[in-house]
Amino acid sequence: MAVGARSGHEQPEDRPGEPAGSLGAVTGDHPTGQPPAGDSPEGQGADGDGAQRRNQRSFWKELPLLIGIALILALLIKTFLVQAFSIPSDSMQNTLQRGDRVLVDKLTPWFGSEPERGEVVVFHDPGGWLDGEPTPDPNALQKFLSFIGLMPSAEEKDLIKRTIAVGGDTVECRKGGPVKVNGKALDEPYIFPGDTPCDDQPFGPFKVPEDKIWVMGDHRQNSRDSRYHMEDVNGGFVPVDEVVGRAVVIAWPIDRWATLSVPATYDQPGLNAAASVAVSTAPLAMGALGALPIVLWRRKRLTAGDTAR
Repeated sequence: MAVGARSGHEQPEDRPGEPAGSLGAVTGDHPTGQPPAGDSPEGQGADGDGAQRRNQRSFWKELPLLIGIALILALLIKTFLVQAFSIPSDSMQNTLQRGDRVLVDKLTPWFGSEPERGEVVVFHDPGGWLDGEPTPDPNALQKFLSFIGLMPSAEEKDLIKRTIAVGGDTVECRKGGPVKVNGKALDEPYIFPGDTPCDDQPFGPFKVPEDKIWVMGDHRQNSRDSRYHMEDVNGGFVPVDEVVGRAVVIAWPIDRWATLSVPATYDQPGLNAAASVAVSTAPLAMGALGALPIVLWRRKRLTAGDTAR
């Protein structure tokens, strides 16, 4: 009897091209019964290692470009924005200590803003101020780091002092007395303890020329500043175009981090009186000069009219 041969278990029909009874051939997502090479453990390892090697090669190829971009950015920042300077002496104690690193804002002078009273500024040697000072001989690495602004240059002769008076100001200091700007005595709490305001080196009164500043160190007995160069070609004044920028913060060491703000004594009433007068009279003078041709022209017309009558 053939009935028992089909008792609910019919055999599947063989498909063309497949061995008879190959049930495993239709299981899963792979008609062949085997996963592709990329899905096997061996395939995954091969592709993964290849991708890793390609990434490593790409990184090493891009590294010189990244370094070049970093150097260019560092150079631009040093040239136009901020530069670090090291303090090599005690002339600005106690505001600045020997070995401090300060960050100097170099952007402001590029926009034509001149130093203001009370600001701590870095400036190039205006002529002979650093004569006789030893100049270290930097190695190649130090030269490179100073070139990109990561350390101060040993070849540049720069100084750091406090701006006391600006162009148009009258400045003086009597023996043992306070420094006066435009007749106003300065209360200078930043002076090194034990120093007198002008270290018994009286000067003035004299007027600061335009586009120049008068500078002094906070450690008055240990600072070769404007007072000691009045016989020089600039008369002790620092030309504004020699100013590198304003020191804005002590960045190193960390425990001395602080901003270098302008002391309140430079905000006292009346200190800017001379500058205010100069500013207010300049437009009036220009206006008068501009109006003069119009007045002369009108007078000429009126005279001509009187003659006609």
